[in-house]
Amino acid sequence: MYKQKSLTALLPVLFAFFIMGFCDIVGISSDYAASAFGWSATMAGLIPSVVFVWFFLFGVPFGILMNRLGRKNTVLLSMAVTVTGMSLPLMKYDCEMTLAAYALLGIGNAMLQVSLNPLLQNAVSNDRLLASCLTAGQVVKALSSFAGPLLVLAAVNWWGGGDEDKWYLCFPLMGGLTLVSAIWLLITPIEREKKQPATSMRQTLWLLGDKTLLMLFFGIFFAVGTDVSTNFISSKVMIARFDYSKEVAGVATQVYFVCRTIGAFLGMFLMTKVGETRYMRVNVVMCMMFALLLALVCDDVVDFICIGGIGFCCSCVFPIIYAMAIKHRPDKANEISGLMIMAVAGGTVSFLTGAACDWQGITGGALVIACETGYLSYLVYRVRNM
Repeated sequence: MYKQKSLTALLPVLFAFFIMGFCDIVGISSDYAASAFGWSATMAGLIPSVVFVWFFLFGVPFGILMNRLGRKNTVLLSMAVTVTGMSLPLMKYDCEMTLAAYALLGIGNAMLQVSLNPLLQNAVSNDRLLASCLTAGQVVKALSSFAGPLLVLAAVNWWGGGDEDKWYLCFPLMGGLTLVSAIWLLITPIEREKKQPATSMRQTLWLLGDKTLLMLFFGIFFAVGTDVSTNFISSKVMIARFDYSKEVAGVATQVYFVCRTIGAFLGMFLMTKVGETRYMRVNVVMCMMFALLLALVCDDVVDFICIGGIGFCCSCVFPIIYAMAIKHRPDKANEISGLMIMAVAGGTVSFLTGAACDWQGITGGALVIACETGYLSYLVYRVRNM
């Protein structure tokens, strides 16, 4: 009976991770937005920044807000913000309204990530399963990320009659799915966590004085930076190096997310066999090697392999680091969640990736990714001393 009750609470929480994956649509949609509005690669790189900068600005405040509202209520509020943002381009489609929609998507997603990961603790009966359940959530998120390019193509080909300027019609579909997720979660009883003492922003940021948490904070920053930068650059590799059309180049983005989904799924089981730290250690080193190959080798097959390899190898890095941080100070779970989600602002590094592509071509963008994975390789060999 208890397991059934736990599963009933777990399913809508896991489905909410599908909504979390909508922010990954920034990769392929930036190609269409750049074409529609005549943007350079640097300007296109601003789109992920518009989404992910809110994680840095609001990660900690949302963690404090969650202490007052509760985890479930904060998740529901985040979905309301997302639905609002997804309706904006239907009211008026122009550059400003599109950027506003991306901004609300980012704000809603920041609030969702701050509150959803801790809410998973409310739905999991065994704390030892937290890392695996977080990884399961990343599998669901990866499935959503994989569906992102398909949503854009459906918007163009089915609803837009083949007009690429109608790519924004994917927004109302994402808004509808978000509404379904919110209703499911609303009607599902989930035991509320014990109310924690009120904390200030200063008290929360003070936790970064802990050297371990500070290193893990930057680990999340560069893990997300690697993810978003690879997502952003994947289709552009095929367009710039091999003159692929946007539709065909979108296959590279799907390869990335398929491999990330497979990596997250396998990681759930492999981590129980070899341990989280050892599994991460192998993956981040391989991830750096794939990034360097992508920078140096101009061959479409090799580049596809490198893009998929980065997706596979970085798929479990975020949940492992997040679980390490929570386990390090379980008494400050809400505050640490805010700090770790604040680090998701690492997605703004895509702006540097776009600028590097304008400056030195795809090689420059790939080298930015290699630098990010270089820090992760450094971090994972310091974990043994933490």
